[in-house]
Amino acid sequence: MAPKSTTGPVNRYDVPGLSRGLDLLESLSEDRMPVTVADLTRRLDLPRSSVFRLLRTLEDKGYVEVDPSGKTFVLGPRVLRLGYRFLASRDVVQVARKDVEALARTTGISAHLVVRDGRDVVYVLHALGSSTFVSNLGVGDRLPAHATPTGQFLLSGMTHAELTKLYRGTRLESTSPQTPRSLAALVKVMAAGLAAGYIVSYGAVHRGGMTIAAPVRAAGGEIVAGLDISGPDDAFDSKQVHARYKDAVLAAAAGISAQLGYVR
Repeated sequence: MAPKSTTGPVNRYDVPGLSRGLDLLESLSEDRMPVTVADLTRRLDLPRSSVFRLLRTLEDKGYVEVDPSGKTFVLGPRVLRLGYRFLASRDVVQVARKDVEALARTTGISAHLVVRDGRDVVYVLHALGSSTFVSNLGVGDRLPAHATPTGQFLLSGMTHAELTKLYRGTRLESTSPQTPRSLAALVKVMAAGLAAGYIVSYGAVHRGGMTIAAPVRAAGGEIVAGLDISGPDDAFDSKQVHARYKDAVLAAAAGISAQLGYVR
């Protein structure tokens, strides 16, 4: 690979360090085999010390991995997660629309698809069920992620450090008696949901209501959206919560995930 040309118009907003780091990642992405600092120094036409500092910074962030000898480098898993997030954010609404609408028809309960935006979940799809009881949540509505079953699934992909940083200096708002009041309680709820693969919640989203939620995963297994049906208790047949409703939500979430490339 020839060094990148440094000729051409100069962008006055360019951040040289960031630009060099991205060039380094692009160079690594072209290799199937690990590369050395010397390889990258030659390709990028940069001082060895600069390349080494870039590699160590990217390693700290999870974008680069070093082998046990400390001599060769490859792309790290965080690069893949960024790629999956990009693909999923573009495709998930389009891919999921028919499944969300079918879920609402099958169960008779309003169905929703949500994504996370910081400490909130945002409703990006809403399909009305046939029940006379209609969810009052629509596209664009927001709720605290920690207080909703779908949000708890979406937060579960974060490391403890990322979760701590996200909620640093912030009180966990309580929307119902079920709302986790601390990060420790939130982590416990998330772990239980992940272990089961779904969450049945009474009153977490609607007072006097029920929500059944499941995660939607991208090709790499990362949870990129949450799927639920929710409405007042009276909209559900209480004898069919697991046999009918839960299974329908799980099947719809699995179908959407499969279309995004996820294979169990």
